[in-house]
Amino acid sequence: MSTLAIVGGGRLGQTFGRLAHVAGWQVEAVVNRDADHARAAADFCSARQALTDVAALPAVSLLLLAVPDTAIADVAARLAEAGGVASGTVVFHASGALDATVLGALKCRTPHLASLHPAYAFADPVQASAHFAGTLCALEGEAMACTTLEGFCRDLGGVPFALAPGSKAAYHAALSVASNFLVTLRYWATALAGRAGVQPGLAEALVGTLMRQTLANTDALGTAAALTGPIVRGDASTVSRHLEVLQGDEAAAYRALGALTVDLAGARLNGATRTALLEALYPRKSGPY
Repeated sequence: MSTLAIVGGGRLGQTFGRLAHVAGWQVEAVVNRDADHARAAADFCSARQALTDVAALPAVSLLLLAVPDTAIADVAARLAEAGGVASGTVVFHASGALDATVLGALKCRTPHLASLHPAYAFADPVQASAHFAGTLCALEGEAMACTTLEGFCRDLGGVPFALAPGSKAAYHAALSVASNFLVTLRYWATALAGRAGVQPGLAEALVGTLMRQTLANTDALGTAAALTGPIVRGDASTVSRHLEVLQGDEAAAYRALGALTVDLAGARLNGATRTALLEALYPRKSGPY
């Protein structure tokens, strides 16, 4: 039977532990500094042991370090000081921003190091366990470790995919742009609608509805084909009027996003129209054009 141990009894660790147990894996241990928390997490995962010291970990097939990003390297170092892990064990973490090199303290003990990042918001282990199926999971690290984690990911119901070596920062930036900046854009657009006299509740509905419709269009048509608005129409005068009501960071953000939108519009703009749009965005050559 394949075996798993988890360092860190938080929401992600508990979710992975329960899903692994349901899939037929033996969860050997959950480690947490707080004994009560370790026991509660172990019970949730049907783990055999609740531990407070990584030095007491049993030999397992997979060892997940489900701890905060800032603690991963320290836990790896503590494992190395305690004698490392059993030969053949795959050690992995679930950070979206860090790659497998953060486990470098264990390199001399085992070559099987990797990371597995699920693109899922783990707000509650019970809910996450029930809805994890189909979640995309990014893998990077040692080839053998990634091969093992592909099977583990599928056992949990996830959909694994590989990242290029050294690309974790770009991957995490992509998720941040897609998730965090989407929220910021809604906040900004709602504020702009408010300046136009639209009441707060109506502004939220106005902006939210349009954003949902636009995302649905990108799913149905593809990103480039779903693009609408003054830039893809080549309406430089409207772009200039927009910039007249924006100042400081808002104007800089509009210009940067506008330039990216010009690139996205691509062949739908002829050369003269593209130049006019870029001159409207950067009338004093204050940007990269």
